[in-house]
Amino acid sequence: MAASGSALALAARLRALDDDALARLVTQREVRDAGIRDFFDLAEALLDRTSVQSALERLDRGTLALLAVAGELAETSGAPTAEQLSARLELPIGDVRERIAIALEAGLLGTESGRYAPWDAVVEQLRAWPAFGLPASRDLESSSPPAVLEPVSETDVRFIDRGAGDRAFGTLGAVTETLLALRDAPARRLTRGGLALPDARRLAGIAGVEAGEVELLLDIAARAGLAVLSGAEWVPTQRLSAWLTGSRIDRWGELATGWLSRLPDDLRELLRSRAHAVWGDGLLDYLAWLYPAGGAWIRERAAAAAREAELLGITGAGAPSTAGTRLLLDGTAAAAEAMAASFPPEVDQVYLQHDLTVIAPGPLRVDLETRLRGMAEPEARGVASSFRITAVSLTRAFVAGETADSVRAFLTALSLTGIPQPLEYLIADTAARFGTLRVGRLEEATGAYVRSDDTGLLRQLAVDQALTPLGLETVGIHRLTTRFDVGLLYTALLDARYPVVAEDAEGEIVAMRAERRASSGGGAPTDDTAALLISRVRESAADAPEEADRAWLARQLELAIKGKVTVTVTVRLPDESLAEYVLEPAALAGGRLRARDRRADIERTLPLASIISVADAP
Repeated sequence: MAASGSALALAARLRALDDDALARLVTQREVRDAGIRDFFDLAEALLDRTSVQSALERLDRGTLALLAVAGELAETSGAPTAEQLSARLELPIGDVRERIAIALEAGLLGTESGRYAPWDAVVEQLRAWPAFGLPASRDLESSSPPAVLEPVSETDVRFIDRGAGDRAFGTLGAVTETLLALRDAPARRLTRGGLALPDARRLAGIAGVEAGEVELLLDIAARAGLAVLSGAEWVPTQRLSAWLTGSRIDRWGELATGWLSRLPDDLRELLRSRAHAVWGDGLLDYLAWLYPAGGAWIRERAAAAAREAELLGITGAGAPSTAGTRLLLDGTAAAAEAMAASFPPEVDQVYLQHDLTVIAPGPLRVDLETRLRGMAEPEARGVASSFRITAVSLTRAFVAGETADSVRAFLTALSLTGIPQPLEYLIADTAARFGTLRVGRLEEATGAYVRSDDTGLLRQLAVDQALTPLGLETVGIHRLTTRFDVGLLYTALLDARYPVVAEDAEGEIVAMRAERRASSGGGAPTDDTAALLISRVRESAADAPEEADRAWLARQLELAIKGKVTVTVTVRLPDESLAEYVLEPAALAGGRLRARDRRADIERTLPLASIISVADAP
């Protein structure tokens, strides 16, 4: 393997990766889609100086040291093996292999036959660091971490624990509400970063937090595998349903474990060794040492991680709570046991009011709250919470399979005050009207319809100012139509407080989620950038044989000419024998390559049709 590879070698490596590995690389390196047509363009984008520096900024000191040493050894004695790197760095082979995997995943390291060397652009960037006040290669190997973290007294821990439970409980509720809101409607992430303002405000109002904290809640959920960025939108993952069925303390345990698992290994081990210490400025000093090129990026990440730890009750005033200490030292179960003592006790009964509100004097048992949410709208959230039962919420419950009798039985068992007469009337009236107002998809044209045997109700819809944007048109005495999709029609009627249901082509009632597209500010892209890019570069090589593709060879030679790279060219001679030339390509035109032969010191002109492979010269 050459001392360090060029874009030619990287393009070949990229071509050999499977789609999952390629997607991870493109996403991790934040490769922009514009201008990338094939694997050579992608390789050049990854080796761009700005891109390389951005990737290096996100590596810890140990991985940077490995890259620096591998580059040095590759130039002096050939690309090293993992064992040679282990001996030079004086590290266990397992640690070295972990760092190699990180560098390979980041697209900064080339590998061939069990030997490893960073790409030229990586070596050059690391060498330029001292000029920018960043550590030289030798300092990456030899520097010792700063002393950090002062101990916390037992008095301080008792003070910290008093507030940790309240913060953890509040954050758990806010994360839960945020995820439930995402299930109803995704939240758009802007290209420049951050949430679209309408979505940030919507989620903040639902979760009961400031708009600036919504992204922290999303990050906490993402660390636990409960939310993910799909293209440009935040959406819940499939794990959400199972998570919602767990107890509150189990849910908190998953959030806390997600926070811990996403910390860098070195930092996690440091915190475990200082589980009774103040983190504060000492921790920031350590992170600045651990990520020497991290700059603003690591400060922002550290500040976010510290803030999330506070929100989850893992820390208080910059030091671990008892639950936080147990999380670090003993695991999730021990941490959850410690935190459970600080959570308010659950209740299993509520007060039903004449104004159709439901008041829970404490956290309602999870299974009861889940069923109640199916027939009531949450209003106030906290240790005590309130819900409101409406015709729309009862209609939703009936669509999900509840009946008037099952609703009455559930509420009777749940209520400390029985069922007030106004609520009894509402249940009976909604049950009687259930299914009388239906929407469906037009089969004969684009759009949707709303139908009812109640002609007075349809006339009311036709003149309702809130529904004017739908452009409802009367088609017979029992039917209105709109050019909009059935999902938007259904949502608009729900928002206008009509007890509407959806039906399929056979007239059977079906469940439908409201569509909230307007909340994203319009035009939110949903395509996955990485998937589109990968599809394009795969198509550029899809029809070519593995070794003899003319377009692939031509692009390799064009890149070698552009970068003034010396390559080894294998040529099939007229007698069918093969010859290897070490060439400096100069021009490619008319199906012929003109190049300088390094060994013979002559100029050669070779037919492109005779060239069967191109590789970096040793």
